[in-house]
Amino acid sequence: MAMIKCYPCLSAPAQGGMLVAHPAGINLKNITSFGPLAAFQVRSFRFQWPGDLLASWAFEMETLILGWYILVESGSVLLLTLFGSLNFIGTLLAPMFGAAGDQLGRRIMMCSMRAFLAFLAAVIMVLGLLDMLNLGLVFAVVIFGGLVRPSDIVMRNALIGDTMPAGRLANALGLSRTTMDSARIVGALTGAGLFSVLGIGYAYVVVAAFYLISFVFTLGVSPARPARPAAGAPKLSQWTEFKDGLTVVRTTPVLLGVMLLAFLINMTAFPISHGLMPYVAREIFVVDENGLGQLVAGFAAGALTGSIFMAVAGARGHPGRMSLFGVLGWYICLAIFIQFETKNAGFVTLMIMGVSHSLGMISMSVLLLDATESRYRGRVMGVRMLAVYGLPIGLMASGVLIEWIGFKATASIYITTGIVLTLFIAYRWRTAFWR
Repeated sequence: MAMIKCYPCLSAPAQGGMLVAHPAGINLKNITSFGPLAAFQVRSFRFQWPGDLLASWAFEMETLILGWYILVESGSVLLLTLFGSLNFIGTLLAPMFGAAGDQLGRRIMMCSMRAFLAFLAAVIMVLGLLDMLNLGLVFAVVIFGGLVRPSDIVMRNALIGDTMPAGRLANALGLSRTTMDSARIVGALTGAGLFSVLGIGYAYVVVAAFYLISFVFTLGVSPARPARPAAGAPKLSQWTEFKDGLTVVRTTPVLLGVMLLAFLINMTAFPISHGLMPYVAREIFVVDENGLGQLVAGFAAGALTGSIFMAVAGARGHPGRMSLFGVLGWYICLAIFIQFETKNAGFVTLMIMGVSHSLGMISMSVLLLDATESRYRGRVMGVRMLAVYGLPIGLMASGVLIEWIGFKATASIYITTGIVLTLFIAYRWRTAFWR
């Protein structure tokens, strides 16, 4: 197995005035600006960003619309947490999708996945318009969509790693993250408004349209494939490539530390700030779906602020330290958030929480992409997506605990566990994160 290789100087001139070639074959000749929009000088990113934006808007609209539909139709927090868990069932397949992206190219994989998600949205749309939708059909569609959605993020980040010089990673990832953060504003408010006024069928007309337009934009991203082994080298199976990815992670301290931190926050932080938000809105703050949309938008507004900050100044910071500070700030904000019982107080806390969330998550992605060789990038990002499997574990456990000891006690256990283990990871891998 080849050792990991970074490309820290892809944007700098080599000896003799020649530019260093990008490993994915991207032309860096005209990439000279270091401003906040520098990533848009790469043609592929000019197509990827709007495609990712519309896909993210569709994701968030679906999550809010279906989450509220399930909670109202069933009245069960267990079914709500099951819904949240099924959205990430595909995390188990993400390394295989990542390996397929390494072999076939990111564009083929992204186009295929977004076309499939558009089809599933059309199914919900038709059933809703015909008034034939029920909980069983919703969960069936959620299962199929959950097999694909987690890998969309794998392909996004891997494609950025393929097409961006190392000096632009923080800028590109910050700009890319704005697609998800703005989606939690636009998607949440639009989804809640359309659902409450027009019903689920007409709301899904917009969701399906977003997926379809996203697919069209994705056709324009770079077809460049990661560097492959030399001609004549034996072709490896996807399972073998997946195991290679695991080996790379296991033997690289910074990758292993980031993976464990990612699993921890997915299991203990995301369930409270994301998956349980419909429950918090309805049972704690006593608001309707529009109130839920406003709370989600508050978190997203803060996250968008953090993403913009990273896009502008992230490359001048220290991603290891920033990731730790961001995660610890996230837990502290959660500890404050669960003390409130009014929507307005919760909204302000969620905005601050969103900033910490973005700083931590983007910095972790910078660490991963910068430490991974191009031809391993899809597999490593696929293994990173396995860490998201902590979310369904945390969600399902929280559903049981809330019915047993209540929301506040459950959240307190999660927050305390998260802070203690984050500090342990920071100490155990202090060289990778701090130095």
